[in-house]
Order: sequence, then structure tokens, then C-alpha cells
Amino acid sequence: MTVLASAQFLMTLDSTVMNVSMAQVASDLGTTISGIQVAITMYTLVMATLMITGGKIGTIVGRRRVLAIGIVIYGIGALVTAASPNVGVLILGWSGLEGLGAALIMPAVVALVASNFPPAKRAATYGILAASCAAAVAAGPLIGGAVTTYASWRYVFLGEAVVVVVILMLIRRVTDLPPARAHLDLVGSLLSVVGLGSVIVGVLRSSEWGWVSAKPGAPSLFGASLTLWLIIGGLAIVYVFTLWESHVAQTEREPLVDPAILRNRQLSGGLSVFFFQYLVQAGVFFTIPLFLSVVLQLSSLETGVRIFPLSVALLVAAAGIPKIAPRCNPRRVVRFGLSLMTLGIMFLVAGMNPGASAAVVAIPMLLIGLGLGAIASQLGAVTVSAVPDSMSGEVGGLQNTATNLGASLGTALIGSVLIATLTSAALAGIQSDSAIPGSIQQEAVAEFSSGIPFISDAQLVEGLKSAGVDQATSDQILQVNRTARLDALRVAFGLAALLSIGTFFFTGRLPTVQPGEVAPVTAAGSA
Repeated sequence: MTVLASAQFLMTLDSTVMNVSMAQVASDLGTTISGIQVAITMYTLVMATLMITGGKIGTIVGRRRVLAIGIVIYGIGALVTAASPNVGVLILGWSGLEGLGAALIMPAVVALVASNFPPAKRAATYGILAASCAAAVAAGPLIGGAVTTYASWRYVFLGEAVVVVVILMLIRRVTDLPPARAHLDLVGSLLSVVGLGSVIVGVLRSSEWGWVSAKPGAPSLFGASLTLWLIIGGLAIVYVFTLWESHVAQTEREPLVDPAILRNRQLSGGLSVFFFQYLVQAGVFFTIPLFLSVVLQLSSLETGVRIFPLSVALLVAAAGIPKIAPRCNPRRVVRFGLSLMTLGIMFLVAGMNPGASAAVVAIPMLLIGLGLGAIASQLGAVTVSAVPDSMSGEVGGLQNTATNLGASLGTALIGSVLIATLTSAALAGIQSDSAIPGSIQQEAVAEFSSGIPFISDAQLVEGLKSAGVDQATSDQILQVNRTARLDALRVAFGLAALLSIGTFFFTGRLPTVQPGEVAPVTAAGSA
């Protein structure tokens, strides 16, 4: 349990570090918030596209061995990330190598729980794993904030390499099932990577290229934005992937994903809720630090302190619910968690007003944390218990594909909506402000129509000063940007709330009893 929980802790830690340190990382590497958004999205993209393949490799080679290989790759990626001189190397080390390592580690962790713990204990075990994630969410903002504020964010990734060594020293304590004779479906792997990757890249670039009509200077095909073609093409390839997997199964070969398990009502329900939970969670975790570190200009440490209540609440709910109510109704607990999460996000929507302080996030952090913890305490056991233990590796791959695909799309979608709203609101404000000279209005439209960067007041003042803009005009532009930033955050949080509400439609497939228990028979059912 210590080894598996440590691996899970490691997977979560650096995402939270990156979120609270975005402004400083962008400054150190000479890039923008949008550049860091690309790195964050690419990190989850690599994991999302390779999770299914990683789960199958674990079945063939052995889950413990694949866990060790993934940990080594992850450690190398952490060292490359720590030494990054620019955003390109950051993407190679963090998004690429660490993402590849995580794609091997995370399905193996899910499968190794099934081989080390009996069904009756798995809900509590997955609660502990969720608690380890919560601990990372709790520690990440504080560790990352303190280290970034007083030293450098690079030391966090050096520390991860040390944790990798410790895990490798203890990994033999984990019991493994013998490797299975299986075939890796290379065609299916390629189709899944290209299809899912195309959709996510299309969404990620939408703020710069446009969703349907191409923005000025953006690439296009047959008059339409490349975003539209990437999304359509990606979905078409995913459909071909499903046809191919059915063909492989019908010819009695080994598919990458057995299409039959996707017809399992409990599994498909759990995967759907996982997907939407992480889509909303990633979008919220991307935008809250922007409000704290960019709008309010708090330090990384101060940002981490403000997010800390969410982390503690998540930890308490994820570990506490299986302890206090081991026989609770999973469907009811998940719905309760979604309700708390939605309410917390709505508080954020209402709080994005001029004069808003950091205190605005206090209650939302508690509500969102409790909601996420309640959901996390149930879903892991729900998905794995839906199929026999022999298929736990495949389920681990599917589960982590759903979570990381959701996280990728959440960061890309809500991030693109944020930038698009900021751009629209800021340009409209500049054009309608008679105090801003016409020449500056025209220059702003020409230069920033493809997207305005989400920057702090200090960065904007410095940029306007270097451009030779007079003080009066600078003050007007500064006020327009402040209003536009809050509008953009309000829309982004509003979209997250809508997506959270939409998740309720998928909870009907979740079971009403814990794994290993028998559902009560009603009078009608017995008749």
C-alpha cells in the first residue's frame, strides 16, 4: 500500500505544483500563461492517449515490472524538467517523459490493488489511494508555493527524482500476478493515440485558430479553421478504432480494448463520471490559480495557502467516508459530491466581481474539496469491481484514459474559452472607450485579434510603458483589462458549473451497493 500510494502521490504532486507556479515558470522560461497551458495539456494528453496501451503492456510484461519501468522513465523526466532552459525542453521532460512514465504507472497501480487486496477491502484501498492524491493536492500548493517563492520550482522536480529512488527500493514488496500471454494491438494503439490526440490538440488551439471560422492569420482548410478539422478527423479516427477493435475481437485475436467490457453498464457509468469529474476539476484547478496569482498578484506560496482548504477537505472526505460509512450507497455519495462541487463553483461565479479579494475562494475551496473527495472515495472500486480481476489491467488503462482525457480537454476547453472571452471583452472595451486614441484601438485589434494573453496589472503596465503609451491611456487600458479578466473568469467558471451539472446524467449507471455486497430484493423484484 505504501508503494502504490507513493506512486499515486507522485503522479498528482507536480500537476498541483505547476498550477500554483504557472506565473513564475512562465517568467523563468520566457513564455506566457498560454505556453504553460500547452505544457499542462500536453502532459495529460500524453497520458490520455497512452493509458490503454500502458495497461495492456502491464498485462503482457507484468504490472510490477511495468510499474518499475514507468517510475524510472518518470524520474528521468523529472530531472530533464528541473534543468529546462525553455518551454520546449519543459514539454519534453514534463509533458513527454513524465507523461509516458505515468501512462505505464497508473494502470499498473489500479491492477496491483486488485492483486494485493480482496474485493471486500478494495473500496477502502481506493479511498486510501484517493487520499494519497488528496495529500499531494494538499502538499503540492504549499511545497510548490514555498519552494518557488523562496528558491525555485526546479527543486520540486529534483525532489521527485529522490522519491522515485525510494519507490524503486521498496517495489519488491508488492505482490504481482504472473504476466499473461497476450498480443499488443499496434494498429489499435496507433488509432487511439492519433484519434484522441487530434481532438485534444484541436480544442487546445481553438482560442488561437477559431472554432469554425479561421481567425486572421490562422491556418485554415477549405475556408474552415483547422480546429474544426482536427476535432472531426479525431472523432472519425476514434470511431474507426472502435470498428477495428470489434474486428479484432471477432477474429479471435487480442484487442487493445475488448468492446464487450464497454457495454458493461456499471463500468461505462463509472468511466463517464470519471471523465466529467476530471474535465471540471482540471478546468477549475487551471483558473483558480490564475485569479489568485495573476489577478490578485499573490505569490506562489500565498496561492498555495489559499488552495490548501480544498486539499484538506478532499483528503478528509476521500479517506473518511469509507471509514465512517463502509456500506454507503455509491451512487448517492457520488451525487452528493457532485452537488457540493457544483455549489462551490457557483460561489466562484458569483464572486468574480471588481474588488474581489482572496477571501472569495475560501468557501468554494471547502465545498469543491469535499465534493471531489466524496466522488474519489467511490469511483475506483466501482469501475474495477465491474469486471473480473483478470481484466483489472485493461480497466486501469480505461479508467486513467478517462481521467486524463477529461483533464486534457478540461484544461484545453476551459482555458480556450477563458482566452476567447478575455480577448472579446478586452477588444470590445478598448474600441468602445472614447478616451483611448483611435490609433491605439486599431493597433490593438490588429495585434491581439487572435488572442490576448492573461497577464497581471504589473506586466501590462510594463508593456504599455515600453510601447510609449501615455499615462492617461495606460490607465484606461488597465481598467478595461481588469474588467475583461473578471468576465473571462466568470464565463470559465460558469462553463465548469454547467459541465458539473451535466455529469448527473451519467450517475444512473452507478451501483447502489458496495462491491461484494448483494443488492436488496424488492417485493416487485422477487415477484
